[in-house]
Amino acid sequence: MAVDPLIELQGVNKYYGELHVLKDIDLAVGRGEVVVVIGPSGSGKSTLCRTINRLETVQSGTITLDGRPLPEEGKALARLRAEVGMVFQSFNLFAHKTVLQNVSLAQVKVRGRKRDEADRRSRELLERVGLRAHAAKYPAQLSGGQQQRVAIARALAMEPKAMLFDEPTSALDPEMINEVLEVMRQLARDGMTMVVVTHEMGFARASANRVVFMADGRIVEDRAPEEFFTDPRSERAKDFLSKILKH
Repeated sequence: MAVDPLIELQGVNKYYGELHVLKDIDLAVGRGEVVVVIGPSGSGKSTLCRTINRLETVQSGTITLDGRPLPEEGKALARLRAEVGMVFQSFNLFAHKTVLQNVSLAQVKVRGRKRDEADRRSRELLERVGLRAHAAKYPAQLSGGQQQRVAIARALAMEPKAMLFDEPTSALDPEMINEVLEVMRQLARDGMTMVVVTHEMGFARASANRVVFMADGRIVEDRAPEEFFTDPRSERAKDFLSKILKH
């Protein structure tokens, strides 16, 4: 378990009506740790990811960020969401704003930066994700992989303590997946705390400190990647890996 957890979930339960989607989840993510969450569809992975910045509320249990419980609503919640960057399957960029404006907007609105300072920071981050030359374009002029890299830059612009990725490559064409994973691999190397829900087993194996395997709303295994992939302990994990690693 993480010694100095930045993110901690204890006894977390989540229901949609009668459906029990998260069952007694205990998870601690240490500073600078990359935790990759994998498992079959409907296992609760995305829901787990979304509870960490309160996009989903939980019925019981506690979730803390940097030792503090997640705020309920209002300004404190907006601040929390600035501290926990989130990148989704869909890129959620503003179509009528340029790439630069997309990355600068929340810096001005939420962080209270001056426009020129925000733009300078945005250009640095666009450089970091390999898109500085595209700052004046609109999202529709970019490929899916480029749009997702803008979304990552936008989340990073808030200087988050942690980044959540909810299947960031699953809406992308195969040739674009790697350019997004490369940005994520670099973030991992730079020591960003990350929780990543993904189907990309190569990323899990190479970049994760821990792999969390979920099935039926529970964490079934939480182990070092090499151990998990070479010697899964549970039948569920063996079954899952046999299906995906054959391809």
